[in-house]
Amino acid sequence: MENLIFKISISATAEKVWDSLWEIENYKKWTSVFCDGSYYKTNDFSQGNKIHLLAPNGGGMYSILEKIVENETLVFKHLGELKNFEEQPNDEATQGWSNALESYELKQKGNEIELTVQVETVEEYVAHMNKTFPLALQELKNISEN
Repeated sequence: MENLIFKISISATAEKVWDSLWEIENYKKWTSVFCDGSYYKTNDFSQGNKIHLLAPNGGGMYSILEKIVENETLVFKHLGELKNFEEQPNDEATQGWSNALESYELKQKGNEIELTVQVETVEEYVAHMNKTFPLALQELKNISEN
């Protein structure tokens, strides 16, 4: 498992960046870089609850909202894959990244917010993440600053 780190400075308040990250319509915009039509579904966006990170075809990942400190930190703990909107049992294909963490941390730096994203991923997704995460964060910056 590789740990990738991405950072971006955003000229906005922590509250605005947080809203740009997690308000569902904003989330759909910045995550469209990964997959057009991406969205999430949860009964309650609060710590300890399960969340489905979905593509329109019903594929994606299911995770736990491991840690939430509003306007500061969010950590996903990825548990497994979704196919046809259904949680799949962990098998050899997913065991390599099951329990991987993905974290978002906001810190005030002068008049800007520095967003640091850390993603644990398997080798086969490293190139894709390195290509798309900077594009997604640029889209997030555009949403936050407008």
